[in-house]
Amino acid sequence: MSISAASQDNPADDLAQFKDQKYLNLETYRKNGQAMLTPVWFVEDSGLLYVRTGKNSGKVKRIRNNSQVRVVPCDQRGNPRGRWVQARANLVDAAQAERANNLLKKKYGLIKTAFDLLGRQGDAGSDTLEISF
Repeated sequence: MSISAASQDNPADDLAQFKDQKYLNLETYRKNGQAMLTPVWFVEDSGLLYVRTGKNSGKVKRIRNNSQVRVVPCDQRGNPRGRWVQARANLVDAAQAERANNLLKKKYGLIKTAFDLLGRQGDAGSDTLEISF
């Protein structure tokens, strides 16, 4: 999908489409340029989107190699519910990660708590991604 010129000029419009959404589809890129799509939970804070994922996940490895991503609000299966937006994803420090995790707990409640408990079994930890437009 192409991104409209209006979308490129107004990050507030890009961000507004994520309001009241539970999932976003995160498009990251392999070293060979192949796009990889992953629907994930997210939270918005001060105009930035945050995603938590496993430290050893493919998303994290791909973003370390190429921080350019695309995002779109979606349903739990990854079907878009808006327009794709060019963005940049970066790993955050521990303080930002803790803040994002607390916001995610508030947004997703007991379901997030249950996933956190299950994830601790054999998980090497989590990283938090900050997505900016």
